[in-house]
Amino acid sequence: MIEGTLLQAGDTVLLPERIGDLTGLDQFGLAGELLAAFLAAFIVGNLMLAMTGVAGPWAKRKITAAFTDRIAVNRLGPAGLLIIVADSVRLLSKENIIPENADRPAYDLAPIVVASSALLGFAVIPMGSGIHLADPEVGLVFVFAVAGIASLGLVMAGYSSANKYSMLGGLRAVAQNVAYEIPLVVTGMSVVIFTGSLQMSEIVAVQNQPLVDFGLFAIPAWFAIVNPFAFVLFLLANFAEVGRNPFDTPEAPTEIVAGYQTEYSSVYFVLIYLGEFLHIFLGGAIIATIFLGGPAGPGPEALGIVWFIIKIWGVFLLTQWMRSAVPRVRVDQLIEIGWKGLLVLSFANLILTAIIVGIIQ
Repeated sequence: MIEGTLLQAGDTVLLPERIGDLTGLDQFGLAGELLAAFLAAFIVGNLMLAMTGVAGPWAKRKITAAFTDRIAVNRLGPAGLLIIVADSVRLLSKENIIPENADRPAYDLAPIVVASSALLGFAVIPMGSGIHLADPEVGLVFVFAVAGIASLGLVMAGYSSANKYSMLGGLRAVAQNVAYEIPLVVTGMSVVIFTGSLQMSEIVAVQNQPLVDFGLFAIPAWFAIVNPFAFVLFLLANFAEVGRNPFDTPEAPTEIVAGYQTEYSSVYFVLIYLGEFLHIFLGGAIIATIFLGGPAGPGPEALGIVWFIIKIWGVFLLTQWMRSAVPRVRVDQLIEIGWKGLLVLSFANLILTAIIVGIIQ
């Protein structure tokens, strides 16, 4: 474990505590603490939902158009920004059509599971500027666990829709997530070997020390710099987890219409679409936290949230770049890459990291 830079448990002042102090809610005992926690979750949740609202209807189209030399939305409002409002009204006002043979409990719950599992993951992400909801000692395990719940939602959507294309999409989703979840977690564990902790604040704190100090400037000890091989492996596995090219086989419009979401419309489609982009941002938040120093960046600590959001959007831009530039792999190739490629490489990286840390100690 790298010594001298770790935060001690309890040193991190969490956002609910800050809100409780500022508003005086901490004087009302448990009820005040619960209300402060609710307000903090409301702030973080709406921040993420606002980013998703911009990314889905507008930024995705603009970025894809730039990569493919086309004209994107530009009629509604400045730079077409009012397409966000137009799409929201259009989708939410549509009739919610339910398949006749749908399994209603699973069909109704699937969109909620997909969207809420991503929002839960942001609870333990340190975003900087005091925006941090919770800091458990097993934070990294928690965020992997709740993100994995989305796989259950995709299977529920595919099975309950009573549609063969949806079923195929659900089966592909669970096969893909199982194949790539293991390399994702194993690669993340190589970071834990460096830090000696699963606590997200400590993982960020270790990366705040300089790797090489030149006096006027220093190269930070971000794990993307310390172990670029693990960074690339994690990026590839994350592409598969969020269903972006070349690993978008669960949706695969040219093969299975829209996969697990084929039979969803109106508000249910909005929830699944929202969940998809929330998971992209959650993947970007995890990458920023464990490989890119979290909210660390030039300037005062108050700019931490700004740098954190820039890093998340950088990962989002990369996913859209891949979507425009890289063709989809076949489902058999996808499984082969996961089990025979990334799985082997992730364990090799874990063993090599353990050896290097052992030698350093």
